[in-house]
Amino acid sequence: MPDIISIGEILIDFVSMESGVTLAQSPGFLKAAGGAPANVAVAVSKLGVKSGFIGTAGNDPFGRFLKDTLNSYGVDTCHMDLTDEARTTLAFVSLTADGDRDFVFYRHPGADMMLRKEKISEDYIKSAHIFHFGSISLIDEPARTATLYAIDIAKKHGLIISYDPNLRLNLWPDEETARKTILSTLNLPDILKVSEVELEFLTGIRDIDSGLKALKDKTSASLILVTRGIEGVDYVYRGERGHVETFKDVKAIDATGAGDAFVAGVLYGIHERINEFKDGHMTSKALQDILRIANACGTITVTKKGAIPALPTIDEVKRFLSERLER
Repeated sequence: MPDIISIGEILIDFVSMESGVTLAQSPGFLKAAGGAPANVAVAVSKLGVKSGFIGTAGNDPFGRFLKDTLNSYGVDTCHMDLTDEARTTLAFVSLTADGDRDFVFYRHPGADMMLRKEKISEDYIKSAHIFHFGSISLIDEPARTATLYAIDIAKKHGLIISYDPNLRLNLWPDEETARKTILSTLNLPDILKVSEVELEFLTGIRDIDSGLKALKDKTSASLILVTRGIEGVDYVYRGERGHVETFKDVKAIDATGAGDAFVAGVLYGIHERINEFKDGHMTSKALQDILRIANACGTITVTKKGAIPALPTIDEVKRFLSERLER
């Protein structure tokens, strides 16, 4: 049984093979498995922790490719369903010259939306230690009800709940619906990770310090993380404010999956110190060590194209950190 379970969307990313061009100008695309919770599930497994995924893809060649891909990385897919109700969701991704991204989704409907409550197994979820989710599966029914039901099970059995909203406004009906839905679910997690842009979106505040204070009042999370790209990560843990620098000595090629790799690094570190986290006794040094691992995971990921193929193993992370300690 897995120690960390992720629930939500799984899809195909078609990533432009040339940076700095629009989707229309791209000469071709690299096919890769994607979807933030699926990326987290694989990243956790590559870091050496037993990982499971709950979600739905189409009963089509792309869906079978996705399930095979997760299996190949050691992710438990016993509760990943292949449905005939819709085709596998697709995303086309264009890259700017510095590796940032723009998305076009083919998803109305998409198979990831078809996750159903009756497919959720309480026995499966209660066996884990950490449960991770995002906001994409909260947009449409039946996936919304299924996701909230699974979170309720996880909370009932004392799992640590992790939440990365992973805002994609072009998937939501409108900005206000996205904001209201995400804000309404901030009472669910123990760990909340948002980007700098998401912090401003949820609080209306651009300043990081003021935004973090405002977000802290809106969530039950004991650990709040704000990722800021090359500026590192700011955090509040049980009222204590901190910052951890990231690594700036690499060339960014594709940022797809970097945030998911960061999340996986956090969950890996929390899993290693799970009793300390649950008891509220984790030291600042221990948390900062975890965040350095998470930053390394994200940094390594941006050096390659595609999400899942770029996610690092724990050996790669240790080597990356060791090389920088020696400098």
